[in-house]
Amino acid sequence: MSEGAGERPLARGVAARSRFARIFALGDRRSPSSWTPGLVTGSSDPEIPLSMAALRVERDASTIPASLSMQVLDDLCLPFGGLETWQAEEGLILPSSLDESNSGSNSSGEQLLPISWQALHHDASLLDEGLQPSVIALIDAPQLAERPGRLIEALDAIRRRFPTSLIWTPGIGGPDNCALLAWMGVDLFDLARANEATSRGVLLTEDGPREVEETIGESATIEAQVAAWQRALSATRAAIRNGTIRQLAERQALSSPRSVERLRRHDLMMSERATQDSGQAALASVVKEGVRLRCHSYTSRDDPIISEWRRRVAEEHTPPSHQAKALVLLPCSAQKPYRLSQSHRRFQRAVTTRGVHEVMVTAPLGLVPRELEDIWPAAHYDIPVTGDWDVDELRVIRNMVETFATRNGYQRIINHSGIQLTAGDIEVIDTRQGESAGSQPSIDRLEQAIRKAAEDLQLPNPKESQHRLEKLKALSRFQHGTDAWLDGAKVSGRPPIFRIERDRTQIALWNPRSGRFSFAKAILPTLAEHNVLPRVELTPEADWRGDLFATNITRADQGIRAGDELLVYQSGNLVGSARAEAAGWEWPNGPGRLAKAQHRL
Repeated sequence: MSEGAGERPLARGVAARSRFARIFALGDRRSPSSWTPGLVTGSSDPEIPLSMAALRVERDASTIPASLSMQVLDDLCLPFGGLETWQAEEGLILPSSLDESNSGSNSSGEQLLPISWQALHHDASLLDEGLQPSVIALIDAPQLAERPGRLIEALDAIRRRFPTSLIWTPGIGGPDNCALLAWMGVDLFDLARANEATSRGVLLTEDGPREVEETIGESATIEAQVAAWQRALSATRAAIRNGTIRQLAERQALSSPRSVERLRRHDLMMSERATQDSGQAALASVVKEGVRLRCHSYTSRDDPIISEWRRRVAEEHTPPSHQAKALVLLPCSAQKPYRLSQSHRRFQRAVTTRGVHEVMVTAPLGLVPRELEDIWPAAHYDIPVTGDWDVDELRVIRNMVETFATRNGYQRIINHSGIQLTAGDIEVIDTRQGESAGSQPSIDRLEQAIRKAAEDLQLPNPKESQHRLEKLKALSRFQHGTDAWLDGAKVSGRPPIFRIERDRTQIALWNPRSGRFSFAKAILPTLAEHNVLPRVELTPEADWRGDLFATNITRADQGIRAGDELLVYQSGNLVGSARAEAAGWEWPNGPGRLAKAQHRL
């Protein structure tokens, strides 16, 4: 055991990530004995398995300021070789309403660091780059939780400044909000609310506190409370691993008005941040196979990934160059990608030219251009289908259509969506006329409208190979901001997988199953020349043999999203590429593997 200076840090690595939620494996990386999200116990709490609770804390309030002592309950600190105890002082904490006041007594600690709202505003030592605690305790979390927005702002500031630290919010966690708090970046909880519930004879469950049901032998003992915690932590960890933590957080938020308010404020903050840097909002460009965006509730529409998609399609996306005159609006389908559905196969037979731009009308994304239907989240969302549109969905779709169509300068809109639409002075032709999209009269009108647009507007109808290339260029502009790397390229292969070549050399592969361009080693210098991909810089002394970690990275571009391809530099020279596993808010100092190596030059 050590005290003060020289305290050993907690050995930790990231076992799974899902935006701001992470599972940390604690201890030997080959055989960890505990994980987060987890519990911090107190001296009067019952024994809890190490897999759930690796830390125990004692608070001594006999002195001013109060002190904390946190014991690591297993050999989890580096270098391994025994238990460890960390010491900290809380400092003098003022009410969070006194933002501009400074008590003059800051908290202190090496591996356990208490932080308050006041410290975030006045303690300049928090900016010291050498300060990298294992655990941060947001010591006035109960007070911040009572003031709208304060808890969200404090957590956001802490996790960005200390991406490697475990965040503990004493006194506010429970089985009913641990997934929601984990979604916002919290790693550690405690039994304070559970002990209070026991004293009141109330059971604190995953759905909130309630009276026990004596007819089936329920009790409000601390053992019953711990059992509820075990179920909640298991569900939260599983949700982080399989990418459903958002859906679990939405369900938990319904347990109290305050939780709903926190989720909404967090969504709004991240949506605003994503307009400047989607990596700082923890968004991904690619997700692993099987992950779904489940939009089963009204709250799902506030997810930043949805608001960012709507904004980028409406305000930034441009169609393939030969499809810039006529826009065809089609209804979506339950099957993704849409082109595989029976309804869209019928629509395709009515689209008699490659010169019209097909765009699907859908909730909650609003619009999905055909060339983007294979990427995240368009190819991965699920939503209950009732056949009816609510007022909010109609408002979003109409605004997006008008912005998208007028910005891109279409001359005619062929509307097969069934929604009444206008777009400035652009001519709109309704091919549904009150009938179903798949009825034969509707299909006939759609085909006739497309043929007439091709004749009236003299729409180009390029060869299939050129059509595919232009669609991939539009996709590249959306994913990477440029299509310059595709100049002079040719597309071959059997749909849906395409081989992209230049001068008879393969430069990339498009596979819709992964929803990304797989770049060949040969194209890396061209990608660098045209600033297609974000860049990261290795330390000059690094002998790059494995993946990318904070230990071998000196800097990284802003805007990195999980799933992005990255160009790797060393001493100013391009040396290879990697694929990001962590979003930009964790770079370059985040824990665990930040990117997986792809190519080395």
